[in-house]
Amino acid sequence: MVSSDQRRRQLAREKFERQQQRREQARRKSKRLNTVIAATLAVVVAAGGAAFATGAFSSDDDKKKSDAAAPSETPTPSASKDSAPEPKMAIDQKASYTMSLKTSAGDIAFKMAAAKTPHTVNSFKSLADKGYFTNTKCHRLTTQGIFVLQCGDPKGDGSGGPGYTIPDENLTGLGKAGADGTVTFPAGTVAMANTSQPHTGGSQFFLVYKDTKLPPSYTPFGTMDDATLKVVQEVAKAGVAGGAGDGAPKTAVTITKAAVNKD
Repeated sequence: MVSSDQRRRQLAREKFERQQQRREQARRKSKRLNTVIAATLAVVVAAGGAAFATGAFSSDDDKKKSDAAAPSETPTPSASKDSAPEPKMAIDQKASYTMSLKTSAGDIAFKMAAAKTPHTVNSFKSLADKGYFTNTKCHRLTTQGIFVLQCGDPKGDGSGGPGYTIPDENLTGLGKAGADGTVTFPAGTVAMANTSQPHTGGSQFFLVYKDTKLPPSYTPFGTMDDATLKVVQEVAKAGVAGGAGDGAPKTAVTITKAAVNKD
C-alpha cells in the first residue's frame, strides 16, 4: 500500500516534471512565433525591394518606411531556435572547478568535476565568463515533496535559455533507480534542469537543500559547500511567496556576479 507521504512525494515529482515540460512548450511557441515573424518580414522586404526598383518610394516615403520598420519586440533567450552551437570545449577535462555566485541572499559556491560532466562545466564557464548570469534571479523554490531552489533563467519565469542545449551527463552518478523509478538527490547536490526530454539542458540548474527523490534524468554536476547549503536552507525556511509550496521564493535571490574558476 502506498503511504500518504509516498503519494505526496510522487505528486510533487509529477508536478515538477509537468512544469519542466511547460517550459519546453513555451520555448516552442516562441520559436513558432519567431518563424512567422521572420516569414512576414521576408515578404515585406521582398515587396519593398520591388517597389524601390520601380521608383515607388520618394524621400518622404523612405522616412515612413524606416519608422514602420522599427522592431516591436526584441529577441529573448526563450525565443531561440536552439540553433546556436554549444561552446567549444575550452576547459581542462581532468580538473575540478568551482562556480561562485554573489547573490542578494548570500554567497553560493559549488564544486564541479569536469571529468564527470565536461559539457556542463564547459558551458557554465563559458556563460559565466560572458556575464550571462549577472542580474538573474533564482526564480523557483519548492518546499513540498521535492526540495530545490532553481536558478539560471535570464527571463526569470522558467522558459529562458542560452540558445543551445547540452547533452545529459553522469545520469548514473547517484546510483541505480529504485522500484519507484527515482534516485535520491542528496542535500547539497546541484543538477541541471531540463524539459523532461533527453539532452535539453541549457542554463537552468537547481540546488537541492534537502534529500529529494527524482528520476535519474537530471545531470548532477556539482556539490555545494556547507556554507552554501545553509544559505539555500535559509531561503527555503522563509518559504514561497504567497505561502504556496512551489513558486518564487519569498526571500529574493538575485545573482549579481558569477564566476567559474579552476581549483
